Amino acid sequence: MTATVTPLHRSAAPSLEPMMALVAADMNQVNSVILERMQSDVPLIPELAGHLIAGGGKRMRPMLTLACARLLEYGGARHHKLAASVEFIHTATLLHDDVVDGSGLRRGKRTANVIWGNPASVLVGDFLFSRSFELMVEDGSLRVLRILSNASAVIAEGEVNQLTAQRRIDTTEERYLDIIGAKTAALFAAACRIAAVVAERDESVELALDAYGRNLGIAFQLVDDAIDYLSDGATMGKDTGDDFRDGKVTLPVILAHARGSDEDKRFWRDAILGHKITDEDLAYATGLLRQTGALDDTLARARHYGQRAIDALGGIGGGKAKAALIEAVEFAVARAY
Repeated sequence: MTATVTPLHRSAAPSLEPMMALVAADMNQVNSVILERMQSDVPLIPELAGHLIAGGGKRMRPMLTLACARLLEYGGARHHKLAASVEFIHTATLLHDDVVDGSGLRRGKRTANVIWGNPASVLVGDFLFSRSFELMVEDGSLRVLRILSNASAVIAEGEVNQLTAQRRIDTTEERYLDIIGAKTAALFAAACRIAAVVAERDESVELALDAYGRNLGIAFQLVDDAIDYLSDGATMGKDTGDDFRDGKVTLPVILAHARGSDEDKRFWRDAILGHKITDEDLAYATGLLRQTGALDDTLARARHYGQRAIDALGGIGGGKAKAALIEAVEFAVARAY
């Protein structure tokens, strides 16, 4: 397989619109599956699940499954249920994450745990995980089941790893990349890889799509890390500085701490331990991130992983599907600008 290196830039602002247009008809089928399978005789389940599922998310992960299937010229319908399964896994993890983080906003709306409480959010998350596995089993492919079930386990490991790293300023860059590779990138990778399975392509194509999704997922999370300090609540759809106040040691903090003076290091230690949580503390932290180049370098790393994602598609397919998948990477990175 020959790699085709595509530069990570374009004259117009990158967008998800080409991918959304590419998979629009398929996405209607996926949404029908989601709507059908989130139903229950227990009214709270569809009410709570619908609050998050209808909350304005881009559905990027299921769209990646559909777009990768289009890239491989798959003409069947198996990918509809599997894309819905991917979205259910993602939604379940969001419900659980908001409980763990004590989040109050997601996509600009109050989180389910704020409205219905933590127990209901956890249990409905469990329900959606169960629905996702039902859809995998109905597909009938042990390989698909292995890929998605493994991703689910890896995501949980990543979340636990992040929890144990919380408020630990000595977290290394290597450990942090392991965390986001698990909690974020694993589902991106699986969502893309299963398209090669349903299209009956060989393992080399599976691995290429896995690499595309994995690197895209890492780039996506690194940009999220940066915009937690760069953006505002209206733009982000969550509270500004949530990571800072929650004591999350993300890559910008790791870099700023490593490069800072002794005084800076004391500030970061106190902040991550929860002793510096005011708006003034957040502004000071953001200033340190800018002064040390930590934000710029985090975004540079995101661009690096984005380029790796694009390069992974070298030699696979072409046309509108490939162009849309490339632009999706550029969009993920450009969100910070």
